Amino acid sequence: MIQLKQVVKRMNKDVILDKMSLNIQKGSIYGLLGSNGAGKTTILKLLAGIYKQNEGTVTVEEQAVFENSKLKSRMFFIADYPSFLPHYTTKQMALFYKELYPSWNGELFKKIGKQLDINENKKIHHFSKGVQRQIAFWLAFATEPEYLILDEPFDGLDPVIRSNVKKLIVQQVAEREMTVIISSHNLSEVEDLCDHISIIHKGKCLIENDIDEIKLDFHKIQVAFPEANTIEQLKKSLSMVHFEQRGSVSMFIVKGEKDDIIKQIDQFNPLLLDILALTLEEIFIYQMEELDYAIKENLLL
Repeated sequence: MIQLKQVVKRMNKDVILDKMSLNIQKGSIYGLLGSNGAGKTTILKLLAGIYKQNEGTVTVEEQAVFENSKLKSRMFFIADYPSFLPHYTTKQMALFYKELYPSWNGELFKKIGKQLDINENKKIHHFSKGVQRQIAFWLAFATEPEYLILDEPFDGLDPVIRSNVKKLIVQQVAEREMTVIISSHNLSEVEDLCDHISIIHKGKCLIENDIDEIKLDFHKIQVAFPEANTIEQLKKSLSMVHFEQRGSVSMFIVKGEKDDIIKQIDQFNPLLLDILALTLEEIFIYQMEELDYAIKENLLL
């Protein structure tokens, strides 16, 4: 298990993380979600042992990460802008990582290389950002890390490559119980990949849970009643996080047990009652709206 307990990280006089606590289970694909500047990259750099916290603890399997070279040899971190040794080719980087990672898998490196069709003898800095990111994944998978840490990993990848990378991630998790931590400000990009998420805002964790559990707790309802004032009564009894009126039809997102919500609505004999599909993105936006955070303009939807 990976744990952050009451972590505080300061940079100069700014508090980047404020008593942050997270629990990441082995073999999970865990998403750190939030707008730019929320503190996601700082968390990843603490997990990768690049930064050291000012307060609290950061542990992997109950071991401190910072300056733990043995533990770091079981991790691979792909930053927002992947970095490579200057003027190195992919083949040269592979030889470098072969010496660095005891778990290096040369056969897997060759197998993925055939799928990507990238010239491994060309200097990496001559490739586009998108191809460089593919190379970073190529090298990462070949090290067979136990912990794969990814910062905005799909930026610059076309849809086909993005889909293939996601499949490789899921395959590695299934086969080796690899743990993956992904940061993203694009919820729709990781909704189909992550099994657990946390929502980070201004250095604090607002929500941490299983994605399915989060979705079970929120419901999008479309309803119409014979009496116009009925909806005002429901507003008092239901925990609504968002409400819209569209003519005679009311649409709202409500938090709570589905059966209990339906029971409360049914007592007013609705003319129309539909349960609509709800995305993680909608839950995120309206939950934050309820908490009075003006974030819509800061999110890439």
